[in-house]
Amino acid sequence: MLPVFYSPAFVSSAHAFETTRKAGWLADSLVTSPIAGVELVHPEPLTFDEVARVHDPAYVRAVQTGAPRALAESQGFAWDEGLWHMVLASNGGVVAAARHALQDGGVAGSLSSGLHHAKRARGSGFCTFNGLVLAAYAALDAGARAVLILDLDAHCGGGTASLIAEEPRLRQADVSVSAFDRYAPSARASLRVVSRAELYLPAIEQVLDDLATRGPAFDLCLYNAGMDPHEGCSTGGRPGITREILAARERLVFDWCTSRR
Repeated sequence: MLPVFYSPAFVSSAHAFETTRKAGWLADSLVTSPIAGVELVHPEPLTFDEVARVHDPAYVRAVQTGAPRALAESQGFAWDEGLWHMVLASNGGVVAAARHALQDGGVAGSLSSGLHHAKRARGSGFCTFNGLVLAAYAALDAGARAVLILDLDAHCGGGTASLIAEEPRLRQADVSVSAFDRYAPSARASLRVVSRAELYLPAIEQVLDDLATRGPAFDLCLYNAGMDPHEGCSTGGRPGITREILAARERLVFDWCTSRR
């Protein structure tokens, strides 16, 4: 059984935007049209202290209370009391999936979004807290010796790159189709920005090949499987990247991860 973590709190913010609503749409579809072998599981929300391990406590407090308002809304959402519960639950889903996959030696997912642009002391690009980095540290605490963050969202994961810069056990491999949140590649974070659809899958395959042959070993891969590279997405899609290309991407990634077990 493949656990997919979700809670109605994932959509508890009043701000109506795709990032704050799509988890509910997906969960509803899994209830009305179940997929064999996939099970929705309720995660525990994170605590203030768990979030503050990665983010500045003053920023975390601003998201909790709404003050100062500019800081609380630095990710681009209008603040309301539901935002705090939403981000604790959604980021908790990523952490729960990471722990389950590490302990079970298999695969787990979470219907979370709004993660990889968040910086230590502010939000960015509709990302409040960086659940990828929170989950990576939770995995290290649970016994992982090294964690790979594979980010195939349309946009660059500059928030993640900044947050893992000083942690040698964490690494990011990033293939994007939009230069938003671009950063200078480093020993911890590689970045490729693809400008043409026909180069997208070859670029991902090359990154995975490089990781297999020259990259360090890792115990867990945290995969940010953004669907926004799709040509129909208005916030980062690349013309020519179709559903079929994204399906091929998913097969490529999961086959690669399976071969690394």
